[in-house]
Amino acid sequence: MVRPPSLLPALAAVVITVTAPLLTAPSSASSRPAPARNDAPLSVSIDDLAPSVVPRSGPVRMSGSVTNTDDETWYGINVHAFISGQPITTLSDLEATTDVAPGAPTGERITAPGTFDTISSLEPGESAQFSVRVPRRDLEVTLPGVYWFGAHAIGEGPEPRDSTADGRARTFLPLVPEARRRPVDTALVVPVRHHVDHAPDGSLVDLGRWAATFGSEGRLRRLVDFGAAAGSRPITWLVDPAVVDAAHALDQGNPPRSLASTVAPTGAPEPTGSPSAEPDEGGEATPPSGLDPDLPAAADAAGTWLARLREGLRGSQVLSLPYGDLDVAAAAEIAPDLYSRSRNRTSTQLADWGVSTSPAVAPPGGFLSTAALELVGDDATVLISDDAVPGPTPSVARVDGATVVPTSSAAATGGPGPNDPRSLVAMRQRIVAEAAVRALSDPAQPLVLVLPRKFAPASSTGFFEGLDLDWLRLTTLADIAQRRGRAVDPAEIVYPRAEARRQLDAANFSSANALIDSGESLQRVLSENKQIAGEVTGEALTDVSYTSRRRPNAARSSADRSRSWIDAQLASVRVDAPRAVTLSSEEGRFAATLTNGLDHPATVRIEAVTDGPLTISGPTRVEIGPGARTTVLLNATTTALGVNNVTLVVTDLAGNPLGSTDTVPIRSAQVSRAIWLILGTGIGLLFTAIGVRLVRRVRSRAGAGTR
Repeated sequence: MVRPPSLLPALAAVVITVTAPLLTAPSSASSRPAPARNDAPLSVSIDDLAPSVVPRSGPVRMSGSVTNTDDETWYGINVHAFISGQPITTLSDLEATTDVAPGAPTGERITAPGTFDTISSLEPGESAQFSVRVPRRDLEVTLPGVYWFGAHAIGEGPEPRDSTADGRARTFLPLVPEARRRPVDTALVVPVRHHVDHAPDGSLVDLGRWAATFGSEGRLRRLVDFGAAAGSRPITWLVDPAVVDAAHALDQGNPPRSLASTVAPTGAPEPTGSPSAEPDEGGEATPPSGLDPDLPAAADAAGTWLARLREGLRGSQVLSLPYGDLDVAAAAEIAPDLYSRSRNRTSTQLADWGVSTSPAVAPPGGFLSTAALELVGDDATVLISDDAVPGPTPSVARVDGATVVPTSSAAATGGPGPNDPRSLVAMRQRIVAEAAVRALSDPAQPLVLVLPRKFAPASSTGFFEGLDLDWLRLTTLADIAQRRGRAVDPAEIVYPRAEARRQLDAANFSSANALIDSGESLQRVLSENKQIAGEVTGEALTDVSYTSRRRPNAARSSADRSRSWIDAQLASVRVDAPRAVTLSSEEGRFAATLTNGLDHPATVRIEAVTDGPLTISGPTRVEIGPGARTTVLLNATTTALGVNNVTLVVTDLAGNPLGSTDTVPIRSAQVSRAIWLILGTGIGLLFTAIGVRLVRRVRSRAGAGTR
């Protein structure tokens, strides 16, 4: 039976009514204050609840566990179900439940015989399971809405037993009468995003972390298993292509950045892949010498994860984030061109699977600046928090051509405390509660929920079955985004100052752009590699991601180290000039030597920087074989006497210096035309004088002979 009515439900309603207006101001879900710490001696969790709503008939079954968090042993612990007397009927009141203190009264305990379970005793730290079954007749609720529901644990410990609960677990249980039911379109968005960090050579780092997150107990594995469990039910995936590529790289042995030819010669055998671990005598995989010992576990976990992801994506809507999960708000202010680069860079793995994707932007915090919205335009669907949209939340907002779909920030907070708000049952019941309130409104507003990052259930049992309700219709985000929507002035979009302060700064984008430039230069130098620039661009984009906001200095350093690695490869194409060159005329030729220190053919050019009226010209491109050297003839032209220092610079075909230089002094020893005229005149006068003298001498001798 239900205890006699008291003032407790009314007090709970007052708490909700008073706190609700305080929560209507825009804020992110993560910024809401957490309920007061639960200091109850018994911790209660709800692990299963069926059905997910108040049934028309039949019982409600609830099971879970009770843990003794006290220093003393507890005895005779009774676990009762409870339910509130009055329902929650508005979204604001439902949102306010987040801040109701763990010990606040929220319902009446059900004490009818057979409706509770008993645990004989619990030692400190010990846990035990409970299971209760409450017939529909003992749930004395008739009004439509969302009811508090949960479990109270009452026992005897250091103090005698009293009527106050020594442990609580709370959730929601909706009641939607058939006459009031309006189907609520509900889109669940499963995000696949994770920080991707590279070593200077382009391989992934921290393989132990990757092995953990892709492993059977890891967050990404659990999330993908959860999404795949939806089966034929429509859900929407939100995928960072860089994460999929990272998993594929691990599955292939985590190879470093390759400078090799990307076009296999005719008749050449297919590549056999990267080095892999081989079993030792005991049957355990032993990585080859020099490889990360965590690689075998990471590769195995990544391969299994990819297979599960492929299964989950089949037949579902897939939204593609900008590659690397680009910090779009920061890019809009500092480096807008990176947005188009991130869109052009896609996952080859998703393409190989034949998965069709639609572009989307979904900041993890739920807020996006006006500049970012203008940058995105109609290029992609934008998912932002309903806290960022002023006034009554529209199903779809049209902001200067951009399609903006508000997501429920309240639903993302999960269930009420003191339990884990993002446990499987807590999240499911919050979704059902949100949909129930919408079903009772007119018109029924759709519910869009991007599952929170910390939601990674170990099991999906009962989750989707609990959503199979005739007034809750699972659908895709694309279906909701096609609605007509409401025009919203961009100036009204809320972008908190705290969010703006978290943006990456110009230094991060400068490092990323420098890395991209080095990658493009390297591709121009490598005669037979046409992919490395795109790969390096993908690596650079992961250094300006939303996840990089948590450690911007480390992300910038990662980009700088990768650029230094590439610059070292570029500088290995060297130029050697002669010690000195002397020109005997206005023009002359001299030879310089180019040496290719790479193991791959290179194409470069030589440019000259002079400090005087000297012009150096040469071939516009020079091809050098791997590890080879070649002589390049350069033409020098001058119009003045003297010595000029000439610096020879190795560049790519676009004229970007590669790092190697050498200086040669060039002396101009040419004689001017005026000097040649003076010399010629002098020589002419000399020969004229000699001729006159010879004539006179001949005449003198002839005159002496006639005497």
